[in-house]
Amino acid sequence: MGERDEAPNPLAAKTYDAPSVFLPENLLREARRQRGLPEAPVPAVCALDPDGDVVRALRGAGQSRPAKGWACYHTEMDVTEHAGITVGIVGLAVGAPFAVLVAEQLFVSGCRLLLSVTSAGQVVPMGPTPYFVLIDRALRDEGTSHHYLPPSTLAAADAALADRVWPALATLRVPVHRGTAWTTDAPYRETEDSIAVARAYGALAVEMEAAALYAFARARQRDVLCFAHVTNRMAIDEGDFEKGEADGARDSLDVIAAAARACGYA
Repeated sequence: MGERDEAPNPLAAKTYDAPSVFLPENLLREARRQRGLPEAPVPAVCALDPDGDVVRALRGAGQSRPAKGWACYHTEMDVTEHAGITVGIVGLAVGAPFAVLVAEQLFVSGCRLLLSVTSAGQVVPMGPTPYFVLIDRALRDEGTSHHYLPPSTLAAADAALADRVWPALATLRVPVHRGTAWTTDAPYRETEDSIAVARAYGALAVEMEAAALYAFARARQRDVLCFAHVTNRMAIDEGDFEKGEADGARDSLDVIAAAARACGYA
């Protein structure tokens, strides 16, 4: 027991500015070598589609093509054009660790702006679902963010980036709000007490990626914005999780394109 108590604690305080030995660009180099992939950059604007609804809708309509140079071992990338914006979309990267793993690889592959649009549960009602929330800060109830930034309650979006995008969202046909989200690793542990705590911090929605993506963005000085697509009340009542036309794919693409255009990627 004494020896175990004296062993190094991997959860102890971390050296946040220490470089990693394992680098995403090195992993991608080996993936390209093993799979015979070209060194082709991904689009400057990329999006994470954790539910996969956008990717499925685009493939079903024949409106996307594979990104031949995307060398990720775990995902595929679909490339599409929407409202004059070329976007590389990665589907089904669910949860904080997976989202940041993909984000690390995207930014060393040519991505310059990453947008995440994730299905989310309603914490504070902002009207009938579905609607979107531009997440400007997120409660860090997950593990990944703590490998990128020192302990704190919240991880925030880059304020200038959010401010630049926010006015452009007012022109969309779907309602978009702005505020705090609660990021959790454990959706099936959303208890009454934990929901009350999130509500006390002003969280409008609960999702699984934003806090980690914002911690990564700040640590790596990358442009990342996260949107919660509020579609449900945690299935308390039957008939929940309705996203609208094409499972919300068009509305999500409209949000992505408006944000990208506001950032100068038209």
